[in-house]
Amino acid sequence: MAAAYLRLSYTNDRTAESDSIQNQKKLIEDYIATHPEIELVSERVDDGYSGVLFDRPAFQEMMSDIMAGKVNCVIVKDLSRLGREYIETGRYLRRIFPTCGVRFISVNDNIDTANENNGDDLNISMKNLLNDTYCRDISVKTRSALLTKRRNGDYVGACPIYGYRKDPDNHNRLVIDEDAAGIVRDIYRHKIDGASAKRIAEELNRLGVLSPMAYKSSRGLPHPTGGFADVPGAKWSARAVLRILQEETYTGVLLQGKQETYNHKLKDIVQKPPEEWVRTENAHEPIISKGDFHLVQKILSLDTRTAPNGEAVYLFSGLLICGSCGGRMTRKTNTVNGKKYVYYHCPTGRKNGCTHPVMLKESDLTACVLESLQAHIRSAVSLDRLLDSISEEEIGREEIAKFKARIADNEVKLEEARQFKATLYENFIGGFIDKKDYQDLKSLYTLRARQAQEAISLLREEMERTIDNSGDRLRWIQHFKEFSNMTTLDRRAVIALIQSIRVLGKEDLQITFRYQMEYEKALERLAQAVSLAKEAV
Repeated sequence: MAAAYLRLSYTNDRTAESDSIQNQKKLIEDYIATHPEIELVSERVDDGYSGVLFDRPAFQEMMSDIMAGKVNCVIVKDLSRLGREYIETGRYLRRIFPTCGVRFISVNDNIDTANENNGDDLNISMKNLLNDTYCRDISVKTRSALLTKRRNGDYVGACPIYGYRKDPDNHNRLVIDEDAAGIVRDIYRHKIDGASAKRIAEELNRLGVLSPMAYKSSRGLPHPTGGFADVPGAKWSARAVLRILQEETYTGVLLQGKQETYNHKLKDIVQKPPEEWVRTENAHEPIISKGDFHLVQKILSLDTRTAPNGEAVYLFSGLLICGSCGGRMTRKTNTVNGKKYVYYHCPTGRKNGCTHPVMLKESDLTACVLESLQAHIRSAVSLDRLLDSISEEEIGREEIAKFKARIADNEVKLEEARQFKATLYENFIGGFIDKKDYQDLKSLYTLRARQAQEAISLLREEMERTIDNSGDRLRWIQHFKEFSNMTTLDRRAVIALIQSIRVLGKEDLQITFRYQMEYEKALERLAQAVSLAKEAV
């Protein structure tokens, strides 16, 4: 009672007939035809499984038949079809099969354990060792080739994320799948507008939008199998929405090599640190702008507490800070005589160290923040107009000249430190200074040289930013101009323009706006322009 075992690895060239499943079948059938004493009772096929591991489904089914006494003979094309791992393959051949009374036949290797003179133990061991070495060599070459492709910006994954598909003309490049990309854009838009991940998922399910796995399956696109992917009628979930909201690939960035296995013999996945990921900018067309992506990350990083019905994130969630203890303030709702009151307070309280807890009505807070934000927007836009009317080029020249002078001073310091350090050893050998003085002075001049070098690098970076200042001003000021006609406060404006709100009292708020540093630099440039104008007069 024999079982024919056939296996084809993922790494095999499926176009090569000598390694095909059909060829293995034909070879085994021809062998059995010349050995009438062998009765073939089953045929087990693992199509697309590596020979390194032995948890292959068909192989395990065959082992179950052996344990049940249904099979007492195993026939393979060659030893590598049984397995390529030296130790485990040897264990099956020397212990498990003999213990179970199983005859093993490898046609191409001329091995038949029923014949003691046919294939000695040393010959089998050498072939197993060669198969193992071959598998390791292939693994090393494959890893190296994949790393090279990743570094070249080529996409090497099997299943593109939702919203993309492989370019038909170049499978190492992603192109936008417009149907799915539209849903991705809607998800980001809803999140920026204040909707929770749960609410977004519910809305997608209400509209009958297919979940990522269901969509890929319906379109015949490659997708992972197992787990959630195999759940019939799987729907959108808050978790699936969050995965999309945190996926940087949608900005055109390709992040690969996030995980790996220890070696080709183990399937356990190891997560690699972010600094080891292979990152390629502008690898494909973006679905989401970098600005919207980073805005969403800011939203997700805050305390995204939602209303009980899960509809939307509260307007000031994660932004309110108690001016007394520095803790996060909490939103509360009370109903008195049928009237609803919404307010914010510090949950720490006096008993836990908050010396001046403040309770602030939400309506008062909203009105105050809206007024402050509108005033700041007007100020930023006016500042931009004033800077447009002055000579940016002249201010830039003055600042760049100052940077160059400071860089030159530090270059002199650097050269002096290097020269002093170079003469130290000669003074030590000549007996002018002792060993301790030599070591102390060497450390001192090394420190001075490093400090001068770091100062030069920082000054050069500042000078480059100054040269590019006009473009920077246009970028950050545009964020404020976008909300210049705002009449009501919404979550998108709050997140986009406000860093934090410190509540010092019922009528005293300290609002830290985003791009504060850029705003202050613009004020400095305006002051420089006024100073230059006075000097000219």
